[in-house]
Amino acid sequence: MRKLCPNIDREDGLETVLEIPIPEEMYTNMGSNAELRWQNMLTWMRAQTSDKLSQPVIAARINELRFLLYMVGSPLIPLQVQVGHSVHKPVKDCSIQASTAKYIVQQYIAATGGQAALNAVHSMCVTGEVKIKASEFHEGEQTINVKGSEETGGFVLWQKDPDLWMLELLVSGCKMICGSNGKISWRHSSNQRKPISKGPPRPLRRFLQGLDPRSTANLFIDATCIGEKLIKDEDCFILKLETSPAIREAQSGPNYEIIHHTMWGYFSQRSGLLIQFEDSRLIGLRTKDGEDIFWETSAESIMDDYRYVDGVNIAHSGQTRVTVFRYGEQSANHKREMEEHWKIDEVDFNIWGLTTEQFLPPSDLEL
Repeated sequence: MRKLCPNIDREDGLETVLEIPIPEEMYTNMGSNAELRWQNMLTWMRAQTSDKLSQPVIAARINELRFLLYMVGSPLIPLQVQVGHSVHKPVKDCSIQASTAKYIVQQYIAATGGQAALNAVHSMCVTGEVKIKASEFHEGEQTINVKGSEETGGFVLWQKDPDLWMLELLVSGCKMICGSNGKISWRHSSNQRKPISKGPPRPLRRFLQGLDPRSTANLFIDATCIGEKLIKDEDCFILKLETSPAIREAQSGPNYEIIHHTMWGYFSQRSGLLIQFEDSRLIGLRTKDGEDIFWETSAESIMDDYRYVDGVNIAHSGQTRVTVFRYGEQSANHKREMEEHWKIDEVDFNIWGLTTEQFLPPSDLEL
């Protein structure tokens, strides 16, 4: 990952620190030499103005990238995950499925470093790279192969207890910022000043892709064990969690309704680690013409390359596959699939000087 760019005006000048580290591949593709690459980056940065972004060709490109970053790069989880230092729920008066799930979660805590190591983490900073590609919308139920160009980018993620986090994601010239200040969460992109979405503080889905074991344990402590499945040659227990009607109603809007949101965790019987994480959401929309249109989004993430950082076992790579299915009255069924491959470059815990002011939303956002 490239974190610094040379000073082309003065050879003895200090290098420029990039707000978001970018993959070497992304930087290399900007030109044939260092000076040309840096000039192209400056040209791109100066082009991020509202008048240039409104040009039809550029606007269509940015809108496509924003859709990918919204659906794949920065989705949120519907539940507010508690970050208390004790991940324990009594098994008394629980069903056998619920008590089995609590036992599996305790094994997961041990596999990721133990309760003491997880309790010692109060904040984190993560940098990494992503590669995203998507299919076109296809009609009907036909099988889709995700082809086409691959978008490359990088991200930096900050987190602090409780419910404070900020993600800056830059992919092929489109920047997405989302965060939570402990009271409200928001998302917006480089060419859309108003928030794409806002609501009560919720965790970023990326946390549950092997980055934050304590949040994962707290999420699945109330799940039920529904069986077993073979994932990547690993025998795994399946833990299932349904979002309650009250939470779905609270997150629904005047023109849309969250019909269901279900999550599954696949935990290795051998290592105890989370191997795969899935969630599925169905939303019903009412159009201006009174038609009902449904959007079903399913995401499946596979975690890999677990490594210890300060005693905590973190997944350093993985991939996510997202399927979006649209159907409804007088509307042809459309299906689209997207893929993301990510790689963690660096993880640091307990960042000194990280304050709540660093998680405030931009002042020009209408929250």
